[in-house]
Amino acid sequence: MTTPVCRFCRTPLTHTLVDLGRQPLANSNLTAEQLAAGTEKTYPLHARVCPACFLVQVDDPVAADEIFDSGYAYFSSYSASWVDHARRYAEAMIARFGLGADSLVVEVASNDGYLLQHFKAAGVPVLGIEPTGNTAQAAIEKGVPTEVMFFHGETGKALAARGVQADLMAANNVLAHVPDIGGFVAGFREVLKPEGVLTFEFPHFLNMLEMVQFDTIYHEHFSYLSLLAVAQVLRANGLRAFDVELLPTHGGSLRLFCAHEASSHQETAALKTLRAREAAAGLHRLETYEGYAARVDEVRASFLAFLRQAKAEGKTVAAYGAAAKGNTFLNYAGVGPDDIVCAFDANPHKQGRYLPGSHAPIYGPEKVAEVKPDYVLILPWNLKDEIMGQLAYIRDWGGRFVIASPTTQVLD
Repeated sequence: MTTPVCRFCRTPLTHTLVDLGRQPLANSNLTAEQLAAGTEKTYPLHARVCPACFLVQVDDPVAADEIFDSGYAYFSSYSASWVDHARRYAEAMIARFGLGADSLVVEVASNDGYLLQHFKAAGVPVLGIEPTGNTAQAAIEKGVPTEVMFFHGETGKALAARGVQADLMAANNVLAHVPDIGGFVAGFREVLKPEGVLTFEFPHFLNMLEMVQFDTIYHEHFSYLSLLAVAQVLRANGLRAFDVELLPTHGGSLRLFCAHEASSHQETAALKTLRAREAAAGLHRLETYEGYAARVDEVRASFLAFLRQAKAEGKTVAAYGAAAKGNTFLNYAGVGPDDIVCAFDANPHKQGRYLPGSHAPIYGPEKVAEVKPDYVLILPWNLKDEIMGQLAYIRDWGGRFVIASPTTQVLD
């Protein structure tokens, strides 16, 4: 087998972080017809670390357009906490950078307009760039101007040639989703004004490492990002980071503020502190990444022990949140419909389908009270507080909540 090379610096990838075996696409929920046909595809899910730039990444055996097709089911607006996160971001950016009617905010991977709607409501002109047709259409119906395209260096040049020049560009949880990370970042260089600001939000790899958040690994996430790795991608494209905020989203994320190399934005103490923290953790040393696979196996063993005990006691387990991270976890654990009776999700685009791999049926939240599971396994553990608040009534029949990361816990 040919040794893969780093998707950024092209160095041969000879170091494994963790191999999660063959898995279906984590967001490809099955219809009843697809389930009956028995033709579900699986692909290798193997995460490696580059020994040169330390970008952690998965192999890409499946084309991006097969993942992000017109039926892509993730709509950001179905998470109330995420919409509120976007509102707070818009308010903070408008205040910090003095954005107004003469400004332009461009969001790349703008989904269903969950973020840009807040700028638009404040009178700030916006433009969304979104590759999936169904989510882009949802944004347009909200009055958010949106272009359906994959963003990269060439489309960035085309936008700039049309006069699109942004005061603020936002890219939330998309930097990890692009196979050609360098070519993607090149597009921002073209569209961003000389003193403009670009913000990336992404889960911080250091949390994935320290808290064994392996369920954030799936085919759609091509890269797992640290400041160390991202700074090198930025530098190669004439950009640099100048500030950072630590966010609680997705188990611990970074909001990285970036600008052109020649801009006047000054580096903050917060960025210097994060750089020192990553250095102290040893992210620049290969030995730091060794032993991760064994820790992942411990997480799986803890969950399987819980399932065995629940089954022995005659208890039923259902899942809440047909989330990609949950599908990675369930499939690595080898879970099937005999273990998880069903999953509940607020997104109507997922309801009536089946989880990939584990094949548990997906129902709307209103079915929770009908099924009355003894345990509700919260798959999107990053939203556990929101979900526990919404489903507090399961305690009426003695139901309890469970999370499986970083170790299986039954929550009272």
